Amino acid sequence: MPRGETSNVADGLENVVAAETVLSRVDGEAGALILRGHYLQEVAGRRSFEWLTGLLWQDFVPRPLDEPTLRQDLGVARVRAFAQMADLLPVAGRLPPLAAVRLLLANVPDDAADSPLLLTATVAVGLAAVLRIRNGKHPVPPDPTSGHAADFLRMLKDAVPPADETAALDTYLVSAADHGLNASTFAARVAASTRASLIDAVTAGLCALKGPLHGGAPGPVLDMLDAIGPAENAEAWLDAAVMRGDRLMGFGHRVYRVQDPRSDVVKAVVERLNHDIGRLRYAEAVEKAALAVLVRRKPDRSLQTNLEFYTALLLEALGLPRDAFTGAFAVARVVGWIAHALEQQAGGRLIRPQSTYVGPTPKREGHSSG
Repeated sequence: MPRGETSNVADGLENVVAAETVLSRVDGEAGALILRGHYLQEVAGRRSFEWLTGLLWQDFVPRPLDEPTLRQDLGVARVRAFAQMADLLPVAGRLPPLAAVRLLLANVPDDAADSPLLLTATVAVGLAAVLRIRNGKHPVPPDPTSGHAADFLRMLKDAVPPADETAALDTYLVSAADHGLNASTFAARVAASTRASLIDAVTAGLCALKGPLHGGAPGPVLDMLDAIGPAENAEAWLDAAVMRGDRLMGFGHRVYRVQDPRSDVVKAVVERLNHDIGRLRYAEAVEKAALAVLVRRKPDRSLQTNLEFYTALLLEALGLPRDAFTGAFAVARVVGWIAHALEQQAGGRLIRPQSTYVGPTPKREGHSSG
């Protein structure tokens, strides 16, 4: 761009409206998340992941979507997904968790009539299976009579999970299922706008989720807590990190200017789970120190606790390894990707924004500068 000119490009599409949706609204000023007519706080912990999935898929998936039917159909889909991935599991088990899930998604037939169910099932069944394989254990077949959250934990641990763990994971899945036009959902909608298959759209979403500025953040939250050491070191450690220009994992959000409502929901779940109250109190001390540092060092920005901070503690308490945290995020978010992809295909145009060229201008052939 010539010197002195001011760009009118919205960096990172900041504040650019790229779609109309009935699925969710993120109100950054009020700190509210609306999921198809319901505030998150009204449904998290009260309604199941299957209920929310049916709500999000309503009008887009032509099959019965009431909670009991969807619970049954999703159970059957997990059994089918497990059978279809059997030949790939030895290879997938040698890959990092998210790469393994990507491979297993590629095995879902493009023309499957029940692809929304199969894709949702494949992410959960595949993640649990590859985590067991890499630990030298056999994959555990799904139980079609179980709920999605309970069956994921059972496949992961080869034991019926306690009711409090099932409830905790189910609440997390509800909290993470959809969240406006985030990076991975936008990627899924872009792919869907080309009339690519639903599997392609979900895979696009999964790839975008992997980055540390999106779904890859919860694991590094625990790395940060480990690096800080005793709670009394927290403020000095965090202050030094901010002054170096490091990003504090679990803090700040592109949209929210106040507390992320999902953070409050997940923190309450961790408190109820109460597996390690000392770990929670330590995290609260770090959170308090981090917010104080951010107010002091970045007074012009509102950087609050986001979903990833307490998600890290929750998934740790449920026994997931850190490199599988993003995969657990995908277990929830896949139903949102599916809903957005189908909404885009139902009425949206090909997504094709413009760009402003700021590179060098070529000289015309034969033109002399004098």
